[in-house]
Order: sequence, then C-alpha cells, then structure tokens
Amino acid sequence: MRYTEDHKEATHRRVVEVASKRFRQRGIGAVGVAKLMGDAGLTHGGFYSHFSSKEALAADAIGHAMDENLRSVTEAGDLADFIRSYLRPVHRDTPEHGCVTAALAAEIARHPKSTRGAFTRKLRRFLDAIESLLPKPDQALAQAIFATLVGTIQLARAVSDPRLSAQILSAGEAAALRLVKDAGGSAHDAIAKRRGKD
Repeated sequence: MRYTEDHKEATHRRVVEVASKRFRQRGIGAVGVAKLMGDAGLTHGGFYSHFSSKEALAADAIGHAMDENLRSVTEAGDLADFIRSYLRPVHRDTPEHGCVTAALAAEIARHPKSTRGAFTRKLRRFLDAIESLLPKPDQALAQAIFATLVGTIQLARAVSDPRLSAQILSAGEAAALRLVKDAGGSAHDAIAKRRGKD
C-alpha cells in the first residue's frame, strides 16, 4: 500500500513525539528502536523509511523537545514565573514532559558532533528567550540562570530523600531569583516598565 506524503509526515511526527518523551524519561541509550516504534503504533521495519539511523531520530527528538521547552519560556512572559514553574515538583517527577536539557544533557555530551550541534542551535534560541526576559540584555546571566535551573532539577531527581529533594528545589529557586534581582530588579518590574512604554 502506498501512503500519501501527508500520512508519511504525520507518521514521522508521531515517532519523533513518542521518542522525545521516551528519551527524556529513560535516556536515549536505554530506548530500543523496536520498542519505540511499537509505542508509536508502528512496526520496527518501518523505521528506516523515516530515519537513516537512531542517531538521526535522537537529533530530531531533541529538537522537538527543545521547541516545546522554548514555548514554555515565551509563554511565561515573566522570568520569575518561569523559574518557579521550572522548579515545581511536577517537573522533577515527570521528566518525559519536561526540559530535555535537564533530562539528557550529560548523555547528549557523549553523542556525535551532529547531534550536539542540533542541540546547541536550539539551546542558543532558548537562552536568547531567557535573556529577553531580563531587565537588561545579558547573555552570561541568562546562561547562569539556566545552568542553575538545570542543575537544581538534576540534583532534586537524583537524591533518594524526598525532604532533601524539596530543599534542593527551594534553594535553587531562591538562587535563580537572586540572580535576576541582582541584575537590576525583578523581571516582573522590568516587564511592567516595558508595557508602560508601549
């Protein structure tokens, strides 16, 4: 049976979406192609009509997840709100729906340059979005804030003590908000001033 181009694109997109969640949940190396295709409701044999390799799928899935994460910044409107949302317990507990950087950064670092390059391009856009919410442009500060958020989530997920995990989330939130405040005022105040000029 021959399928339309629209059907092929929809199938491709479904595999990428499923892979994006499974990779964040379990890790790229831990997810086999056969199981992933089954989860997408497809046969293993159809994989190579969509992707040249699992590495190609990984790059697409990471990019898809990064686009989802970028929307969470652009829709926040307020950097303080984004920080608090990012460090909620639900984000810690559901990596499959959360930040791909926090879930997979260490693993991506061991992947080929092509995959790391795809991740890097998306990360630059993400950092630009964070920077746009700062009281004044500062790429280094945007990097520091995001690094604080990522490290906080990773540590909170890694420990076995629920109380310590909650303390890590709270401490990370305070540290990230302090970085924003030290930049010259809260992000909320900065946005209010911008809106007043419009």
